[in-house]
Amino acid sequence: MFKFQLVYQSKKTSARIGKIITHRGVIETPVFMPVGTQATIKAVIPEKIQEMGYRIILSNTYHLYLRPGPDIIKSLGGLHRFMNWDRYILTDSGGFQVYSLSQFRKIQEDGILFRSHLDGSEHFFSPIKALEIQKKFDSDIMMVLDTCIPYPCSYEETKYLTDLTHKWAIESLEYWERHKNEKQALFGIIQGGMYEELRKSSAQFISNCEFDGYGIGGLSVGEPLEIRNQMIEVCIEYLPKNKPRYLMGVGTPLDIIEAVMRGVDMFDCVLPTRNARRGTVYTSQGTLSIKVSAFKDDDSPLDPECECYVCRNFSRGYLRHLFNAKELLVYQLLTLHNLFYYAKLMEQIKKAIIKENLQELKEKIAFYYSTEKNNFKN
Repeated sequence: MFKFQLVYQSKKTSARIGKIITHRGVIETPVFMPVGTQATIKAVIPEKIQEMGYRIILSNTYHLYLRPGPDIIKSLGGLHRFMNWDRYILTDSGGFQVYSLSQFRKIQEDGILFRSHLDGSEHFFSPIKALEIQKKFDSDIMMVLDTCIPYPCSYEETKYLTDLTHKWAIESLEYWERHKNEKQALFGIIQGGMYEELRKSSAQFISNCEFDGYGIGGLSVGEPLEIRNQMIEVCIEYLPKNKPRYLMGVGTPLDIIEAVMRGVDMFDCVLPTRNARRGTVYTSQGTLSIKVSAFKDDDSPLDPECECYVCRNFSRGYLRHLFNAKELLVYQLLTLHNLFYYAKLMEQIKKAIIKENLQELKEKIAFYYSTEKNNFKN
């Protein structure tokens, strides 16, 4: 039931437009997935997310495993019914969250031993357990358990962790062959750190495994953009054209367009929602902090070029007032605006691929989102 169809391949770059087709419908790529860590896009009801055109979101296995637990979610009808979202859901394996809580975890040959950040209780994720949990969630796309590699990291440690990811990928596939169903897809994950040789060998190894799609992991861990782009290019070279390619945890508008130009299809990142709750919004002229005093009596919208509900109805002055007063409404409004911006960005990217002017769009975004040119950041 899971199929990827290539619709258009750019003649100037490696960018492409495709369709992910399953029993639940069609997702057009390139696609950005908002992050609903706790089975919710924070501060926004599902209907508003759908109205902006989003067809897929991401939820987090680690957090939902700890609270409320996979058995409760299963008893309440699975993740879709639990959160009232009838479109696609991708669940990660929890590997990145365990990585980010490094003081609470220990990586072993057979899985990851970790302590809950909530109460300190001890838990263990094996490759099979990560899939068993996601099966109970009944998500549409599941990710295998991997070892997210920090930056910087020694060659020896990177190789050990990458080999462990490969071992777990095989275990995951063997389990999936015995327990697969037509309603769920399984993606493998490439690691290899920032070493070209290890990235190449990992891309070759994982792409030779019959996954439904392929994640490029470990590239949102503080590395420079130039190195990230180089590692993406190494991975893409070995990935099949008839499967979706997912760059995990990335990123900014410039990050996304750079990766699209190199052949990536899928993205997720907490930035648009997390930054909204911190008072930072994305606009056609770069980021803007609603907290600055200059906006106290500013009657203009967040972005004069934006047509979202927020920009049509509220001024910067009002939104600054809400934020300073810690009124709950502001978190919803700023999140709505940022997600609207990202939805429109992906539409712009798709149109630019077809018109073969993606480079021009990239230059425009780079101008406004580079540190030197961004006048709205502080």
